[in-house]
Amino acid sequence: MSAAQTKAEDIISNNAVGMFFSLSIMTRSGGTVFSKSYCPYCKATKALLSSMDAKFYAIELDQVDDGSDIQAYLKEKTNQSSVPNIFINKEHIGGNSDIQAIDKDELKTKLKELNVIEA
Repeated sequence: MSAAQTKAEDIISNNAVGMFFSLSIMTRSGGTVFSKSYCPYCKATKALLSSMDAKFYAIELDQVDDGSDIQAYLKEKTNQSSVPNIFINKEHIGGNSDIQAIDKDELKTKLKELNVIEA
């Protein structure tokens, strides 16, 4: 087990941010966007999801305790170190370029199928 994974598991076990992180990914339907408040790519992702009335949580890693440790753990789990780091119904989507590359009608259909937006 790596140091980042150990630290992330400690975060999950020992504080509210970690519990929220764990619940967001492992049990929550809808979307989770790991973001940084100043990042233009994160803003574009959140704007896209909002424009489709998608249900999602945005976790601003620059505004939470242990944000850098959470980001390190995400890199281990997803092999992606950048933000936004997007999950929809527990499935890793990727980053802003990945979600923007999906045809908008196809994305909307997928989000409806996953009950992330209402049909």
